[in-house]
Amino acid sequence: MMNLELELPAPGYKALIFDLDGTLVDSMPAHFKSWCRALEEHGKPGVFPEDVFYAMGGRPTRDIVEIINGEQSLDLDPERVALSKKNHFLDVLESVELIESVANFAKENRGKVPMAVASGGSRVVVEKTLQIVGISDWFDEVVSCDEVEKGKPEPDVFLEAASRLGVKPEDCVVFEDGRAGILAAMAAGMKVVTVPTHLHLD
Repeated sequence: MMNLELELPAPGYKALIFDLDGTLVDSMPAHFKSWCRALEEHGKPGVFPEDVFYAMGGRPTRDIVEIINGEQSLDLDPERVALSKKNHFLDVLESVELIESVANFAKENRGKVPMAVASGGSRVVVEKTLQIVGISDWFDEVVSCDEVEKGKPEPDVFLEAASRLGVKPEDCVVFEDGRAGILAAMAAGMKVVTVPTHLHLD
């Protein structure tokens, strides 16, 4: 398991909300590999450099395809690329591991305060990821990009998680690694613990 230095929140929070990829689990290299394979499959290899991938971390796949299309004047089908990328990721899912420091904090708070996962990933991928690392029963709620109108950096996914937990947004602490997710949590009025990404470690 990967272990990172975290500035843990002071006591007083009433709920904890965790992003999944790059926060609870070390899955970003697997996601990038899946993106590369999907884009190559659709005849567009090399259009999504690694630094751009990390900068867009947390956004739903379809949104990223639309951004790539706009920035590079491409006509990739967001739905088809998203499906291809999802399938490639599921093929390498077993390579995903917990990020120890974040997982340990979640484990310590399990059953003590309400907890949710709020992810930019699809419901199927989120659930399978939680299952593969053995923590699917830790959380009271799981919210995916499929269940909200707008993905990160909009606050919808975090506000939905707080609503389901029955806790006011200002009483929630969010653990996030991606810029889009951090902006989303701040827009939701929540406190944020920033989890260092692979780029932060370089």
